[in-house]
Amino acid sequence: MTESIVVDHVSKDFTMQYHRTLKQMAVASVRGLPLKEEFKAVNDVSFTVEQGESIGLMGLNGSGKSTLLKLINGIMRPDQGTIRTRGRIAGLIATGAGFHPQLSGRDNLYLNGAILGMNEAEIKRKFDSIVDFADIGKFLDTPVSHYSSGMYARLGFAIAIHVDADIFLADEVLAVGDRPFKRKCLAKMQEVRAQGTTIFYVSHATASVRSMCDRVLVLESGHLNFDGDVEDGIRYLQYDDDTDTDEAQDDAELGADV
Repeated sequence: MTESIVVDHVSKDFTMQYHRTLKQMAVASVRGLPLKEEFKAVNDVSFTVEQGESIGLMGLNGSGKSTLLKLINGIMRPDQGTIRTRGRIAGLIATGAGFHPQLSGRDNLYLNGAILGMNEAEIKRKFDSIVDFADIGKFLDTPVSHYSSGMYARLGFAIAIHVDADIFLADEVLAVGDRPFKRKCLAKMQEVRAQGTTIFYVSHATASVRSMCDRVLVLESGHLNFDGDVEDGIRYLQYDDDTDTDEAQDDAELGADV
């Protein structure tokens, strides 16, 4: 099979500043306190994804999932190691990423579509389909600064999912929005998956990961500590310990619908 994503010993470092003002820094220096701390958000991570695979990336908050997705997408560069990808990459890394708050939804559709690699003719051809999927009605010509987080998610996902991509990245794409919208997103991602697109899906929702993914990667404090079967990955994280919660029950219903 053709390799779609190759991550080879990748690390990404960040600096955490403890003090912001000169006065705070001076006081900290006098007291012998540290001014900053270096930490690795992603630490020596390696894996390969074949074309058409659907990968669930899981882990607790702060484990490095979003940073890894941004590295794969090319938004960030690794400090160590290399990342190779094949073909066009699209997806929703952050709700409303690339939107200009003073522009209307219509204008941002064209702007965000261009950022994701679509030309004007392609956007015009898919315009009606994107608008229908987003289902934001009369707010299409309203500045997106007036949008709710759910409306941001609707429009952002609708644009990203209509890009003809070889790799689709989705970072907690179902964390915002009502149940019908989440169900529609999952169904559309299944369509994209069936077309042979590589899916890289970040989620805490076990049912949707079960229905969507062939394999699970688990990050812990920047380290890749699990790479394998979906059920084994969920058990590794012990997510199923929370199956009695309302959120988990909703998740199970969504997963069953897909």
